[in-house]
Amino acid sequence: MAPGAMTLKRAQLLLLALGLGLASAQKTLQEVPVQPGFDAYKVEGRWLTIQLATSHTDLVSPTDPLRLSLHSIWTRDNGDVDFMLFWKGERRCTGINGTVHPTGLQGQYQGTFEGVSMHVCLVSTDYSNLILYVRFEDDKVTNLWVLLARQMFKDPTWLGKYWEYVEKFHLQRAPVFNMDGQCPPGPA
Repeated sequence: MAPGAMTLKRAQLLLLALGLGLASAQKTLQEVPVQPGFDAYKVEGRWLTIQLATSHTDLVSPTDPLRLSLHSIWTRDNGDVDFMLFWKGERRCTGINGTVHPTGLQGQYQGTFEGVSMHVCLVSTDYSNLILYVRFEDDKVTNLWVLLARQMFKDPTWLGKYWEYVEKFHLQRAPVFNMDGQCPPGPA
């Protein structure tokens, strides 16, 4: 075999191996860790998004990044969990509420958000830091990983743990937008 053909063959095999590796990196829900002994009431309140990563690069393109920030988490008496989010785009800011319901598995919730099926796993927390996994399922599956904290101080232990997940699940880093209070009023 000619040297050029050997290099091309090697490149094709490498691309195939990389493709299979990335396909197997799309972990199933059963492979996502959850927090043992999780207490939903202890995550209630205001949160700041410290890091954000996603499985789809189109959500983090420089021309149209994902501009989503979690404002707060609240738990209802029936076990449902409410997320208050702000989405900023198209020259406006929109407050969005999403509610998920317990699945029967500790730290895991299911619901719909803007008409899309959503599965949420509260991966790990010390109740001042929280790693959250969100899986959206519509015509394609989107995995979103978020590191939340009660304040902007970045705990290196939690940051390190979060980056391990980002690497393991082959995610793309997304810009972070935190918005205090409510969305500012739109143009008059």
